[in-house]
Amino acid sequence: MNKRFIYAIAVISLFTCATAKAQQPSYIELLKQQPKWVDSVFKKLSTKHKIAQLLFVRAHTNLSKAYQDSVGKVIKRQKLGGVVFFQGGPVRQALLTKDYQSKSKVPLLVTSDGEWGLGMRLDSTISYPYQMALGAVQNKELLYKMGLEVAKDFKRIGMHMNLAPDVDVNNNAKNPVINFRSFGENKYNVAEKSAAYLLGMQDGGLLTSIKHFPGHGDTDVDSHYDLPQLKFTKERLDTLELYPFKELIKKGAAGVMIAHMNIPVLDPTPNMPSTLSNPIVTGLLKNELGFKGLIISDAMDMKGVTKYFKDGEAEVMGLVAGMDILELAHDSKQAIKKIKEAIKDQRISMGRIDESVKKVLTAKYWAGLNVKPQIDENNISEDINRPESRALVQQLAEASMTLLKSRDGIASLTPNKRMVIINVGTTQATTFQNEIVGTYKNSISFNVDKNATAAAIEAVMKQIQDGDQIVMAIVDTRTRPGNNIPLGKDVKDMITTLSARNAMVAFFANPYNLANLPGIEMARSIVVAYQKEDFMQKAAAAIFTKKLMPTGKLPVTVNKVFKYGDGL
Repeated sequence: MNKRFIYAIAVISLFTCATAKAQQPSYIELLKQQPKWVDSVFKKLSTKHKIAQLLFVRAHTNLSKAYQDSVGKVIKRQKLGGVVFFQGGPVRQALLTKDYQSKSKVPLLVTSDGEWGLGMRLDSTISYPYQMALGAVQNKELLYKMGLEVAKDFKRIGMHMNLAPDVDVNNNAKNPVINFRSFGENKYNVAEKSAAYLLGMQDGGLLTSIKHFPGHGDTDVDSHYDLPQLKFTKERLDTLELYPFKELIKKGAAGVMIAHMNIPVLDPTPNMPSTLSNPIVTGLLKNELGFKGLIISDAMDMKGVTKYFKDGEAEVMGLVAGMDILELAHDSKQAIKKIKEAIKDQRISMGRIDESVKKVLTAKYWAGLNVKPQIDENNISEDINRPESRALVQQLAEASMTLLKSRDGIASLTPNKRMVIINVGTTQATTFQNEIVGTYKNSISFNVDKNATAAAIEAVMKQIQDGDQIVMAIVDTRTRPGNNIPLGKDVKDMITTLSARNAMVAFFANPYNLANLPGIEMARSIVVAYQKEDFMQKAAAAIFTKKLMPTGKLPVTVNKVFKYGDGL
């Protein structure tokens, strides 16, 4: 076989694959086609089992075998529609998924929250940068590629849907639950970046769910613990919070997750969560915005629901409101019983139930579950920790680097003068420090603990000489980079003093925390690196060693000094 023939075959193969991909209908398009498999499964379901298809149960692989077995029993006995996985490990989850699928006559739709990939829930997997950092990235193509990679990871361990991206516009710096999970405060930036991520996942064969409708970005209450209330006008919601949802619905988002929020202007019923509100779910989302895809509740065991609605009543109200999938019912057996009673009492019609069941079954068909699901148990860890994925993580980190203040500071750094590196917030040497000492060999390093005493700080300050190049790496060592970085008063005073001495700052923390550090605006240069992870520290080090030109733009306004869009 000659080379020209082989080349021709390869070209034809690529063209065929591309054409097949182009012809693959989206989930929204597939809903119009009514696949025969969907009808054949639907016709075999009893009323009880139809209801069960709409309930998704919580699962973990970091809890006891007894817990895992109890979930399996619930799946088998109640014939539930799907599973939402939380914390654990990828290999354990793949094996447990295989076990759960074997217990279910109708294949389970398996999902999880993966806003920054599998690493949001699972150990030994890849975590991409948080959405706050991605909001700084100017190259949308990188986010699309991230979506493709996340889709590969989810599918490799037997999952079919990612409850992401978060498209909330985070315009409240005090938001305790969204915050760094948002692409930022600008509705256009949020819509643009989240669309790139979403389209990558869906083109990669993964169902998605944008959240938290109709917008959880401007609240200072966490709906896990209470029911937030939004007291905005309809015009404000329509022009701001709803904007990313409307844009991504136009682009074919497969699913929308509803938040637990009380919004009087949309539904004046006292203490009514949006998840249970017919005016919000059906009136606004389905009728006004024309959304045809899967409508998914946020977890039904959250206080935003259970504080006022208990014992299966919430699940009934959710379906009446227009929900398709009810996540994590407090008691699925009780919920099924209550929903059956509601049908008998004509509070909800079988037509309403049937509509949602067909949407769930169509999602399963789109995900390939019309064929018995298979999970290859070999080489799972290697397959979800691909070198190309790790390279993309580093690319995204580098693209997010945001330089505030002048370029002159970093440009002036020279190996000829002594460099003093002060790691603030950690007692151990940092990756950032280790990366730059190779270039600046005439350097000394100090670690200042987050609660360092005045005496310990004074001992460090005495080591700094006139003419030294001062670099501060401020590191938030917490698991999640929220607000209120835990630094003692003496440590904050040191940051103020060193900033006034022309120090240069690498800020490995949520940018909102810049507002809590008086005087930091006096620093000669500030590189915002958003979070503590090694990939961020390597990216920031590349700026200080002059190997990388930062291109990121601040996705939020911190104060009057540091505003949305800043970045040199």
